[in-house]
Amino acid sequence: MTAAPVLALLHEFKPNRDGEALKSAELIGMLLQHSAAPFSRNQFEPGHITATACVLHPHQKAVLLIHHKRLDRWLLPGGHVEVEDSSPSCTASREAVEETGVVLKPRDPLLVGMDVHGIPPKKQEPYHLHHDLIYYFAGESETVEVTSETLGVVWCPFAEFDRYGLAGSIQRSARRAWEASALHSQ
Repeated sequence: MTAAPVLALLHEFKPNRDGEALKSAELIGMLLQHSAAPFSRNQFEPGHITATACVLHPHQKAVLLIHHKRLDRWLLPGGHVEVEDSSPSCTASREAVEETGVVLKPRDPLLVGMDVHGIPPKKQEPYHLHHDLIYYFAGESETVEVTSETLGVVWCPFAEFDRYGLAGSIQRSARRAWEASALHSQ
């Protein structure tokens, strides 16, 4: 995987007055331009690229969430780029399926958000940053399952974002995905 296509994607992304996403885009761009191994999960300074799936329910205004084991909070499914992943969107898709068993509709993924955030240290890993790219996918069916990677899996209606304690970057990404899905279905 190379940085050039991801840099091009960053330049196309229009977060619309979302200062947090603009700052994350700047940080991700610098990581891609000035880092020897931005996609390696073993690069801790200044961190590495991760990818997340913002999966919309096939029939309702709801987004797929996992209860993350290690962080003990509700998040979108996602994770580290693996050698076999051809792009960060492939990472996001793979992680969503692995973590929830969701079946995704075949369509081109769309970048709907970015978020650079800290990850606490564990075992041999120091504190580091995840430079996260968030992609919109549509669920084919509402069937999902709790896997060994999660404590729970739910379809969260947009009206319940606060109940699940979702970060602003997740909420804004889900809203962008919903807007894109409405445009896509016309």
